[in-house]
Amino acid sequence: MASALRVLGIDPGLTRCGVGVVDVARDRSATLVHVGVVRSDAGAPIEERLATIAAGIRAVLVDHQPHVVAVERVFAQHNRSTVMGTAQASGIALLLAAEHGVPAATHTPSEVKAAITGYGAADKLQVQTMVARVLRLDALPQPADAADALALALCHAWRRGPAVATTGAGGMTPAQRAWADAERAARR
Repeated sequence: MASALRVLGIDPGLTRCGVGVVDVARDRSATLVHVGVVRSDAGAPIEERLATIAAGIRAVLVDHQPHVVAVERVFAQHNRSTVMGTAQASGIALLLAAEHGVPAATHTPSEVKAAITGYGAADKLQVQTMVARVLRLDALPQPADAADALALALCHAWRRGPAVATTGAGGMTPAQRAWADAERAARR
């Protein structure tokens, strides 16, 4: 896809870290480049698990040469050990982007859901369904971590501003307008 933006989306996790690469054209159409999940053994020491996650992300950075990395922003959860693992994997992703000279951005789950589905509280199936539709996939991306990584990549690419007139008023799709409205409301 000529002059497309290549985005690596990362859904950070210590056991399963979703990675997805998409090319997004100026008209906001998107093509799947790569999708996968980097897994680490839950019984391994933390430093080995982080090294496994880092090696997997590093391989995607080298193999697919993204222009930008989009990482899910860590948010408060009730399970402290889960948020710690997510934060550690997120830090690894952001560090690797910097080491490879690739700009990085973070997006909250509700920002991503609003950008992809038009609804900031969409469930996993709704996100998977819209990702499959946008990327013209024959099946839903599995597991959910992989779909979330693709959704992050799409969200980031679409948030870059107005595109060609085919997207409607203000150059935004309905989902992008919903996201922008949700983001403005959250800042109040």
